[in-house]
Amino acid sequence: MSNSSLKSTKRTGLFFVLPFFLLFIALLIFPLIYSGYISLYHKGLVGGNKFVGFENYVKMIHDPLWLSSVIRVALYFLLQVPLMLIIATFCALAIDSGKLRFPKFFRIAIFIPYAVPAVIGAIIWSYFYGYNYGFLNTVLGYFHIGKVNFFATQLSSLNSISALVTWEFAGYNMIILYAALKGLSTELYEAAAVDGAGAIKTAIRIKLPQLYPAIFLTLIFSIIGSFQLFTEPLQFQNLAPTTFNDQYSPNVYAYNVAFKGQQLNYAATISFSLGLIIAIVATAATLIGSRKGEKLI
Repeated sequence: MSNSSLKSTKRTGLFFVLPFFLLFIALLIFPLIYSGYISLYHKGLVGGNKFVGFENYVKMIHDPLWLSSVIRVALYFLLQVPLMLIIATFCALAIDSGKLRFPKFFRIAIFIPYAVPAVIGAIIWSYFYGYNYGFLNTVLGYFHIGKVNFFATQLSSLNSISALVTWEFAGYNMIILYAALKGLSTELYEAAAVDGAGAIKTAIRIKLPQLYPAIFLTLIFSIIGSFQLFTEPLQFQNLAPTTFNDQYSPNVYAYNVAFKGQQLNYAATISFSLGLIIAIVATAATLIGSRKGEKLI
């Protein structure tokens, strides 16, 4: 290929990716930089915005409401993500095994909840969890079993949200893992079949170790998604306003600080810090996952 043709190909490629980069800068990079900028200011009743440096960050670190929201989200991550990834991995392996009847229907059925908007999903599950007229308590009453308050404690509320988010995103992660399985070489499967290995042993000994890079990818997505918890607790406030308070998650806290408390600078501090936390945790998970992937594959 001549130099002129190569330059023309590069210009064509740049032309196609340029709209994405412009939107990426306008909708993500610029708002992030701007939130970091206004987090260094404080708007007073007199004098307007005043530069205060890192004073808002010091305030945030000593803010018990912010600390409790971060700890709650971390606990939610530990409760929800392992269960979701186990279910997604099991479903991907089951579909790829070729032993299921109607695998396409099964794959679509698992994925459909991801297509449901988060707000609609939270409303649907609100009818499941309702104490007086909820579907689950209605079924329990039919069998003469006492009603259950699914939002009675912080732990039970986290379990309730974990079930909802697992229902929403297990299919999404299953598709990623299933696509990774379809990209694997079938030579090892054939060799295992010759050695007499069944579907279960093949899945555990051959398929699962090769899935580690894809599993770590879904783990990174799950880390980002966990710290972005917002829609579900906000919707469940109608059912249990005491449990799902205005500081339930960092995103909910930042939202209420900005629009209820009118503290835009402090809300920007919370949002910018949350972005940094997500970036650090996701980067650490990526480095750990790449090292383990090199050892295990």
